[in-house]
Amino acid sequence: MKQDNLQAEKKYNTWIVILSVIIPVVVAILFGVNLRELGYDIEPLTFLPPIYASINAVTALVLVLAYVAIQKKKITLHKRLMQLAVSLSLAFLVMYVAYHMTSDSTKYGGDGLMKYFYYVILITHILMSIVVIPFVLITYVRAITNNIERHKKIAKITFPLWLYVAITGVVVYIMISPYYV
Repeated sequence: MKQDNLQAEKKYNTWIVILSVIIPVVVAILFGVNLRELGYDIEPLTFLPPIYASINAVTALVLVLAYVAIQKKKITLHKRLMQLAVSLSLAFLVMYVAYHMTSDSTKYGGDGLMKYFYYVILITHILMSIVVIPFVLITYVRAITNNIERHKKIAKITFPLWLYVAITGVVVYIMISPYYV
């Protein structure tokens, strides 16, 4: 049985690698595309940042609830919450890209130590949001292929990384929100 689970997991490895590379590359490319500058008559989607920041907050809450659920051996609830967390992260990503494709980037306007704190949080948030992609995918695949022991091992790494990304996304939004035009 264990060998079958490993074989099932290996079928997904190519997709994990492809998605782990393509997602950040596509986001970076689309981040630099402004539809209005390309001549499209589209209104800036300036209403999105508080929505996708809220999605990050809900994602953090869902991750904690999923952790609590699995600690209490509520496997079905854990599974559903993790599916919700993945869905929320995808919704965040779509809204984030849509906002940046229709709106000018907002510059942080603070100074002093807060400016340095903001950029440390922003840079670590961005880097960890890239790093967490393969971890989430591997963790998810190990769960759906029933490689539970391997799932548990990587989930111990994935959980704090993903939670950090979700929470720092909210912090970044709170810190930059006074500077939105």
